[in-house]
Amino acid sequence: MKELFEHVAETGAIAVRVAVSYLPEQSEPERGRWFWAYHVRIENGGDQAIQLLTRHWIITDGRGARHSVEGEGVVGEQPRIEPGDSYDYVSGCPLATPTGSMQGSYRMIAADASVFDVAIPKFALVAPAVTG
Repeated sequence: MKELFEHVAETGAIAVRVAVSYLPEQSEPERGRWFWAYHVRIENGGDQAIQLLTRHWIITDGRGARHSVEGEGVVGEQPRIEPGDSYDYVSGCPLATPTGSMQGSYRMIAADASVFDVAIPKFALVAPAVTG
């Protein structure tokens, strides 16, 4: 299954894997709107449970404009991930350009109450070229 996730970042024993796909049915290029879905898997390779507290995304569009997005949890959840387990979710990102990128971090708390940040790998958002 891991080959589906082309982007990987490891922070200590925690791996964050991302797969991204362009969604033409939700995009309206003629109106300056492109949309991607991204599937994230967070794998806990450590020896204690962790919980995702917050997310911080840096979204850069094709013109170089950077947008910072912060908030609690992901998709309305603050998942607890036991040692050896993983957590998956899917979300989406609209852009006003046909290309861009995303990267960021998650703030986690471990069972021993230590708080740490886990890197989210940078991944490109690229709409397929339209010919004709």
